[in-house]
Amino acid sequence: MSTVQPIRDKEVVAEIASTLRFTSERNYIFFCMGVYSGLRVSDLLTLQVSAVRNQTHISLIEHKTRNTRKKVKKKKFIIHPDLYDDLQRYIEGMEDDEFLFASRQKKTKSGERGQPFNRATAYRMLNKIAKPFGLKEIGCHTLRKTWGYQLLTNAEPDQAPYVLALLMEMFGHSDPMYTFRYLGLTQDAMDTAIRRLSYTKS
Repeated sequence: MSTVQPIRDKEVVAEIASTLRFTSERNYIFFCMGVYSGLRVSDLLTLQVSAVRNQTHISLIEHKTRNTRKKVKKKKFIIHPDLYDDLQRYIEGMEDDEFLFASRQKKTKSGERGQPFNRATAYRMLNKIAKPFGLKEIGCHTLRKTWGYQLLTNAEPDQAPYVLALLMEMFGHSDPMYTFRYLGLTQDAMDTAIRRLSYTKS
């Protein structure tokens, strides 16, 4: 199984958001919340309108953890100022108990409507929008990895260790190398080192 990659180019992130903004408001908000908050897709899909209406932060207990013995902690994620106004416009006219990212189809078995779309739909959407940009190895973790990758690689040099420590806390990593590997930074470092290697130049 191939490793899911972050979107490394900030301009590509902005271009994807711009494209989605004019094709699907729901998918635009979903994508932006992922790359601005670092929330897992599984957590994004459980969000209801009440969690974001007139709020500066999203408070939740993350649904997935590798270690079930860990003490469950409630986390807060800021709603980024660049997204805030668009998000508030998106939920105008929606009820507080509605899911933010509801499927446009009813459930096959239960016939329910208004339920969140699933991870498979998120995966297909992300891969469809990524294809014109030549992106590969895109999956549901791409949004979360993009958030972490951009935070760390765009940090000021003196702030990078602090940002790394924050990311380790957010991801639940005990070793910085886990975080580097998760964000694809070990591959970036290896690629850079190999490009510098030359047997033909003195």
